Amino acid sequence: MSMDRIERWVSTLRTEWPFKLRWRVWPVIILLLFLACVVTAGFVVATTHMTRVQFAQLQQLEQEKNQLQTEWGQLLLEEGAWSTPARIEQIATERLEMRIPDVNDVEVIRP
Repeated sequence: MSMDRIERWVSTLRTEWPFKLRWRVWPVIILLLFLACVVTAGFVVATTHMTRVQFAQLQQLEQEKNQLQTEWGQLLLEEGAWSTPARIEQIATERLEMRIPDVNDVEVIRP
C-alpha cells in the first residue's frame, strides 16, 4: 500500500465513522484495558489462593472436630464404666477393705 491509499482510507474512516478517530486516545484506551485485565487476573489469583488456604484450614478444623468427638465418646464410655455396680464393689473391696457379710455375721434385730 502506498501512503496515498492509507491517507484515503483514514479520511474515509473519519467521514464514515460515527465519531472522529483520535489516534492519541486509542493507545491509552488499549493500555487501560490491558491494565484492567492484569488487575482482574491478579484478583482472581489472590481469591483462588485465599480459597485454597481457607479450605485447608477447614479440613484441619474438621479433623480436630473428629478427634474431639472420638475423645468425647471414649469419655462417655469411661463414665459409664465408672458408675457400674461391679466397679463400685471392686473399689470398695480393694481400697476400703469392705466385703459382703457372711451369713453367720448377719444379726437380725427386731423391733
